[in-house]
Amino acid sequence: MFEFFGFEFSYWQWGALALCGVLVGVSKTGLPGISIVTVGLMANLFEGKSSTGVLLPMLIFADVFAILYYRRHAEWAHILRLLPWALAGIGSGFFAMRVVDDEYFGVVIGSIVLVMLGVKFFQDWRNLKKGSVTVPTHWGFGAMLGFAAGVTTMMANAAGPVMTIYFLAMGFDKKKFVGTAAWFFFMVNWIKVPLSGKLDLITADTLRLDAMVFPFILLGVVVGIVFLKHVKQKWFNRAVMVIAVIAAVKLLLS
Repeated sequence: MFEFFGFEFSYWQWGALALCGVLVGVSKTGLPGISIVTVGLMANLFEGKSSTGVLLPMLIFADVFAILYYRRHAEWAHILRLLPWALAGIGSGFFAMRVVDDEYFGVVIGSIVLVMLGVKFFQDWRNLKKGSVTVPTHWGFGAMLGFAAGVTTMMANAAGPVMTIYFLAMGFDKKKFVGTAAWFFFMVNWIKVPLSGKLDLITADTLRLDAMVFPFILLGVVVGIVFLKHVKQKWFNRAVMVIAVIAAVKLLLS
């Protein structure tokens, strides 16, 4: 055991924190949604809501590299379509964090994601039955997922599975997927900073702790870029869907 800025961890716990940094980097540049694993690890390292305050600056740091590398691949029409609803969701999530006990977070978020996955699977089944691919155009689809993303990202930094459903439903290729997600979360995560500060989830000590993890995030960024270059589109789609399902079940059972 050794202590750093008031955080006392064993060596394996510091190793887990370093792993979280790598996974955050990979999730932003190569395999969206895998950061949900980080959410679980961080919740085990820190108490309940406080884990979200430690994780948020890590996500923003990785966002910067993602938007720089994939800056030409963002679909701004979709970002602007989602953002107002995400802001409403963030506001709702902020107030929910003040009244909802930690033990119910996973159930709420996992249930939302599973419902969204059900919508996605129904869409795929209907497309298969019709023999053609249709993209949801009704404003309610974007509103529903944008709001859900806002709530889940504010309450647990766990909006990855929700946005996976939206981007796959829109038929994005892997670079558009990652590039659009990078810009969307970069903006959303900065909006969350003052709210997390108001809840005392981000402090000078947590920021110094985050700085220690930044080199591992950089490693993950590189790994993610290499992965995305070599993975085929169909395997990318399958991987992010499997991760979304596992994440939803894990959150529901946590």
